Amino acid sequence: MQVTPLVRHLRERCPSFGGRVAGGIDWESIESSAKLESLRAHVVLTDEDADASFTENLVMQNVDEQFDVCVEFPQSAGDERGQAAGDQVDAIRRELCRALVGWRPGQEFDPIQYGGRELLVNNRAKAVYRFSFVTGYQLGRNRASDPAETWQELEQDGLPPLERLNIDVDFIDPLVDRNLSPTGPDGRIEIKTTEELQT
Repeated sequence: MQVTPLVRHLRERCPSFGGRVAGGIDWESIESSAKLESLRAHVVLTDEDADASFTENLVMQNVDEQFDVCVEFPQSAGDERGQAAGDQVDAIRRELCRALVGWRPGQEFDPIQYGGRELLVNNRAKAVYRFSFVTGYQLGRNRASDPAETWQELEQDGLPPLERLNIDVDFIDPLVDRNLSPTGPDGRIEIKTTEELQT
């Protein structure tokens, strides 16, 4: 998942930030960046967790991708406890959920779900809350027309097309030769056939 579409979407759908939404690689790099005096948000990609493959002969995995929206609430003068900022937290959570929950950041992603919030920073200058969200996608293509997403798919794409099947049939019963085997199959090929495949 890319940060830029999330940033663009929040700028369009969250009027409280007045367009003050940016992306970052982690909270530490954002914390040391230039400061603004108004409410603002930063989108940070966090964890990605993959389940084991759910198929036996092909690797296909469900992957959960998580991201945070870190919101900086400027502290009011004389409000060292952060009560004024605390009053805004629920309203901002509702606004973020209206913008993100159920939205798909791309065709291959599941609808976004809300994961919770956490207080990161509270000092005289600001309070920072992290609002967590999660979406999911499948690693491994759904349609043959999709590009390869794994080595296995890439390798299979390089194989020549299957044009024919050569079929040898060795019956188990009743044509078993008891001189060769007490039960079938006995190693003799009773029927040979070729199936031409239409492409």
